Amino acid sequence: MTRTSAPESGGDTSAGTPGEGSDPSHRRSILVLGFGTFAIGTDEFVLAGVLPEFSESLGVSTATAGQVVTVFALTCAVMSPVLATLTAGWPRHRVLKLSVLLYLLGVVGTGLAPSFPGVLIAQVVAASGAGLYIPAAGVTASALVGPERRGRAIAAVTTGLTAATALGAPIGTVVGSALGWRATMWFITLLTVLGLIGVLALVPRVSVPAPGGLRRRLAPLGDRRVVVVLATTLVAFTAAYVVYTYMAEVFAPATGGDGTRLAVLMFAFGLTGTAGNFYAGTLADRFGARLVVGGAVALLAVSLAVLPLATGSFAAALAITVVYAIAAWGITAPQQSRLIALNPASAPLLISLNAAFLYLAIAFSGVIGAVGIGTLGARRISLIGAVVAVLALALSELGHRLTSGRPGPAAEPGRGALR
Repeated sequence: MTRTSAPESGGDTSAGTPGEGSDPSHRRSILVLGFGTFAIGTDEFVLAGVLPEFSESLGVSTATAGQVVTVFALTCAVMSPVLATLTAGWPRHRVLKLSVLLYLLGVVGTGLAPSFPGVLIAQVVAASGAGLYIPAAGVTASALVGPERRGRAIAAVTTGLTAATALGAPIGTVVGSALGWRATMWFITLLTVLGLIGVLALVPRVSVPAPGGLRRRLAPLGDRRVVVVLATTLVAFTAAYVVYTYMAEVFAPATGGDGTRLAVLMFAFGLTGTAGNFYAGTLADRFGARLVVGGAVALLAVSLAVLPLATGSFAAALAITVVYAIAAWGITAPQQSRLIALNPASAPLLISLNAAFLYLAIAFSGVIGAVGIGTLGARRISLIGAVVAVLALALSELGHRLTSGRPGPAAEPGRGALR
């Protein structure tokens, strides 16, 4: 590994030459980064599972308690690009440590908060750390490998989010049901401490070039191609989360209100989504991100369109959930790969913006789903998601056409930047 000459790197290692992905130490580093994403995702997804205990403990309604999820998502959406811009010139190792410490402070504060407003404040702190960590981890992972392995590296990190859905959230929910919601926060605290130890011990110091000055760091936002790719992320994940946010009501006929059956559906969603996310990164490296994103969004639209036909039977609901999860999570890694290929020098900002748009999608999907339930009924809100997914597919193709007509200066040799 070579030394970077950038004076602000603090001795960071400049990784990212082709072939470095074969280094076992780099693979361990990427797994550690993915574990950190798992810890952060568990906090994000587990609160929905302990809302009844949470609301009763703090003396608020379930609807009011549910706003914690909204506050977390909106804070991530706002703070992710802001903090990434402010820290773009920092060594990634320092950014990772700061983000995990912020998140840890917020989780501990949530567990100790005596009131609902205190929980909201603590969750804002935790969400700020989460919004900073996820893009920093993705950029670090991509810098540890060559361009030909970038998609797989990013997928390994973002797989932590789907693993949190499949494992972290169910485990945390069980802990909360048995010992109270505060015990769930201590469970997440333990995961976070382990993640921090892993970052300190196993993630090398990586320097990622970043343009100097706020104006230059924000310059990518003037690129229509970047805006269209980010819009694709926003619209695609809005379509995906419309159903997930209201899964209990959408599949109520199939589960009969049985919490165990609902847990099986959620576990299947997280588990198959994890596999879909990981292999989407591999496919993006082989066939190009544009083709994988287009295929995943098209599959998402089809699965959401036929989903109302599968809500009356548990077996059918389980089958459509598997397809829906693979499609939904198959978008994440290729989208990040597209953004990095557009302008590698601005990768920290671009990936943070992508994360911000994903969190905005979570917030929007809750509102759209609520309106859909009031007009079409819970069983048919997936039809709204299907229409939104078709719009996302059109945006994805528009991004490709813009890139084909005006190749970016940082596009990889032999490849379209949004291929």
